[in-house]
Amino acid sequence: MTQASDNGGDDRGNGAMQTPPVVSRAEWDAAHVRMHGREKEVMRARDALAAERRRMPWLRIEKDYAFEGPDGRVGLRDLFGRCRQLIVYRAFLEPGVSRWPERGCIGCSLVADHAVHPVHLQQRDTTYAFVSRGSQDDLARQKAKMGWEHIPWYTLTDDFDADFGVDAWHGTNVFFRDGDQIFRTYFVSGRGDEQMGNLWNWLDITPLGRQEKWEDSPPGYPQTDPYDWWVWHDNREAEPERE
Repeated sequence: MTQASDNGGDDRGNGAMQTPPVVSRAEWDAAHVRMHGREKEVMRARDALAAERRRMPWLRIEKDYAFEGPDGRVGLRDLFGRCRQLIVYRAFLEPGVSRWPERGCIGCSLVADHAVHPVHLQQRDTTYAFVSRGSQDDLARQKAKMGWEHIPWYTLTDDFDADFGVDAWHGTNVFFRDGDQIFRTYFVSGRGDEQMGNLWNWLDITPLGRQEKWEDSPPGYPQTDPYDWWVWHDNREAEPERE
């Protein structure tokens, strides 16, 4: 068979859909082994890239930034909470984009739809925030409507978006806090944001990584056995006690 016999009424293509050949079990198994080998190569390359990312230089943040949150005005330092690592996604849920305030940017909304519960990141000394220029009232309505209550949303009030390359397009910035000092450690935008939201991909862009013993990290980095830090997201007592 070289083509699909029925497209279910979907005529978006330019003719019959050309599908791969149908083969025996032995041929399928051999093809799967070859594909699995290629996938392992890509996985090892991703691990090596994450190790290189953990060795990127840091940029000290000298400027104070302010945001409006559900409880009032806060600074960049406050977005970390009790964690040392912070991931900030710039979302376009704001005036002038899409059908706001009825709807936000469809792409940024899709990113929010698969954002991991923050409790899992907190087990690795990491948290995240979504920022936009939407008002807190409008963002609160969207959170309730879309089921985004687990996502911390903040309103931009200054040049944060322009200073970090996300004033005209979405993007993800990563920061590390050492006492009162804050550093920018990574940035990704465009199609790179397609991978964001998943726990593992987010941890892989942080300076400390997944913090598991198998990782290639600089000396002295925190590491534990895999699986030992996993929790159920409703286990609030598992949140680390850090200041």
